Amino acid sequence: MRVLHTMLRVGDLERSLAFYTGVLGMQLLRKHDYPEGRFTLAFVGYQDEDEGAVIELTHNWGVDRYEPGTAFGHIALEVDDAKKACDDIRARGGRIVREAGPMKHGTTVIAFVEDPDGYKIELIERGTR
Repeated sequence: MRVLHTMLRVGDLERSLAFYTGVLGMQLLRKHDYPEGRFTLAFVGYQDEDEGAVIELTHNWGVDRYEPGTAFGHIALEVDDAKKACDDIRARGGRIVREAGPMKHGTTVIAFVEDPDGYKIELIERGTR
């Protein structure tokens, strides 16, 4: 077994695709409309779905906003340099909600960015966990 994807419901698919591809540098791997179900699925990631886990963005037509809820925590991405990743993300219009630095009660260097729907994405600096 292996993890295939994590699904997030998004209110504006084009805005979310712009964030995940333009700000975080992922690729749009595939996208398909389901008119009878009134939804669209778009899969984004850094590598092909056969090689690693990806994110499924689900847009239910006619729904423009979701609350992330209290059970969901975050998605984690490994980066070479958390401070540089924050600077790059900020320069591309991303919203940093926690600057790069050691995690509380530990030495792992982390940062957090927020996507357009309010989902948190943790950046974990390679070699510090």
